[in-house]
Amino acid sequence: MLALKHLLAGLAIVPTLIGAAPVDERCDCEKPAPKVFIISMFAPEAEVWWGIPEFNLLAHNISIPGLSPLFPHVHCTENHEICQLITGESEINAATTISSVAFSDKFDLTSTYFFIGGIAGINPEVATTGSVTFARYAIQVALQYELDAREIPSNWSTGYWAQGSYGPNQYPESIYGTEVFEVNVNLRSKAVAFARKGNLTDSAQAASYRAQYLQGEGVNIYQAGAKPPSVVECDVATSDVYYTGNLLSEAFDNTTRIFTNGTGTYCSTAQEDNATLEVLTRAALHKKVDFARIIVMRTASDFDRPYPGEDAAYHILYANQDGFEIAIQNIYRAGVHVVQGILNEWEETFKCGVKPDNYIGDIFGTLGGNPNFGPGREIALKEGGALLTKRGSSVKKMRSMRKKGVVLRK
Repeated sequence: MLALKHLLAGLAIVPTLIGAAPVDERCDCEKPAPKVFIISMFAPEAEVWWGIPEFNLLAHNISIPGLSPLFPHVHCTENHEICQLITGESEINAATTISSVAFSDKFDLTSTYFFIGGIAGINPEVATTGSVTFARYAIQVALQYELDAREIPSNWSTGYWAQGSYGPNQYPESIYGTEVFEVNVNLRSKAVAFARKGNLTDSAQAASYRAQYLQGEGVNIYQAGAKPPSVVECDVATSDVYYTGNLLSEAFDNTTRIFTNGTGTYCSTAQEDNATLEVLTRAALHKKVDFARIIVMRTASDFDRPYPGEDAAYHILYANQDGFEIAIQNIYRAGVHVVQGILNEWEETFKCGVKPDNYIGDIFGTLGGNPNFGPGREIALKEGGALLTKRGSSVKKMRSMRKKGVVLRK
């Protein structure tokens, strides 16, 4: 995840809209219908879109009740074709902000493309700092039971295991509905093609740091982490906890595989995406938005684990990875081509929507169809929210599980 020094720096930045348009409190009879809505999470991600030559996002600043106190306005271009909101960091802020906009009466969002564009940690087995990732799946990896690693059973590899299960490597028996979301793969492919037109930035320090991932065992498994930035198709893990280190990263890589039935590729790590996608699912259910029009792009600001031989605490607290600034810049450098591509091909391609060939939606099949991950729609709906936990299970069942070696005492 982000190095703590970058987190603290980001929190200290509150956008000062110098030269921006006054706040627009109007609710016009004909509601603005943005073609693209950029979703940023905190100030640096948002500000990279301001003052660019392609369009002016600060022509309108629209106040909507429920937005973050730090970021109380939606920003739009003069013709309202492109808008931007800033959620504030973490799942709670994202859910609250997106709900306020998605269910607001100030916009017509039924044909809008939602473009999540933020930074994230990165798995060096898949990509490197500065890279631009586009997800098919968003996985809420922290929605699990947790034991401190110092207290786990001797035969466990991690202190994380799925809700309602009895140990690592088991699928959750208690389904909440936000564990996994899948977005439109055909739309993702078009976004990737647009993004690859961008000239990604890099730095000498970032290149020097990432080269160290080829030490020792890294020669075999971290080839991708040592390469220059590129555009990659891989999946995003959601967790409010800023984590680092081999053990936690490997544990959540495993969670990604389990929750997606082996089809997901753990790649980037962020805080907000599952919260955002849950709100958009509910809004789509009420015909407020089109869930097939969502793009999830995360640029890599730092590695999720140290290079071979590096101390994990040093890695997150002090190491000069120099990925933050290039990740911020590459949001714009890649993302602007995605936005312009949608606008330029609006009539022939995007106005009527890009039809998905894959399942889209949540683990419940809320929007129709049967998820190709998880236990399937029927079982997920039946077991949704069921507290099949240790506290709710019978003593007989617990004894049976222990005999099978699933639950062991130290």
